[in-house]
Amino acid sequence: MSVPPLVACAVAAALYALGGRGRHRWAREACFYAGVAITFVCLEPPFDDWADTSFALHMTQHVLLISFAAPLLVLGRPWPRMWLVFPAGPRHAVARGLARGRWSAPLRAATRTLTRPPVAVCVLGATLGLWHVPYLYDAAAGNEAIHLLEHTSFMAAALLYWGPLLEAPPVRARIDHLRRAGWFAAGAVPGWILAIVLAESTHALYPFYATLDHRAFGLSPLGDQQVGAGVMWVPGSLANFVLFIVYVYHWLEPTPADAAPAVEPQPPEELSWT
Repeated sequence: MSVPPLVACAVAAALYALGGRGRHRWAREACFYAGVAITFVCLEPPFDDWADTSFALHMTQHVLLISFAAPLLVLGRPWPRMWLVFPAGPRHAVARGLARGRWSAPLRAATRTLTRPPVAVCVLGATLGLWHVPYLYDAAAGNEAIHLLEHTSFMAAALLYWGPLLEAPPVRARIDHLRRAGWFAAGAVPGWILAIVLAESTHALYPFYATLDHRAFGLSPLGDQQVGAGVMWVPGSLANFVLFIVYVYHWLEPTPADAAPAVEPQPPEELSWT
């Protein structure tokens, strides 16, 4: 059993539960706990052990973290709720330090920059691309500490991307529905590029998996890689596609002002003041 993911999931679930006492939002809670459950299942045995025998299953881990667990966690609106668990005195001291301390201005500037959708998409794409360089990917597959760092960076980059677009306080992308839909589509592009590279390669790119004596499902090294490309292409962009459709629909939906029937204004003498 891998201790860090177990501890992280347990702590997150406990803070969320304690911070929400008396303030139940069932849909949000279901999303958050589903995100925690997905994170736990894909990072712990037996799934984590299966990922050591198949590139495609390892890619499935990445997709579950980035495209399913992260947005579900964000939909739970966890940050203010988890913060409420801590005593009021320390909370206020930290808040004052962040608001007026020496590093408050640079911190606010960095937060504003990193949570802008174009920057968040680039950070997510760079993180995904960097860890799929064969040398780093094999290093992560063969070393538990590097593997943990890889998954942590995936989750951090995914939360940075999904947070503003799904408007999880205290960060929000103040953009209209059409542009929001566009950034949901843009977030799928790095995964598509990676999937194309994996699918079009004529040889297995990752020696760790190419040299395994036994692979899950009995696939060849190249076949395993191509299945992994399919995982990244379709399930990896499913959440982006659904949210793209949802926000395009919201953009096309008439506003209340547009939908309301036109009412001719009454002349002043006919207005009722009673």
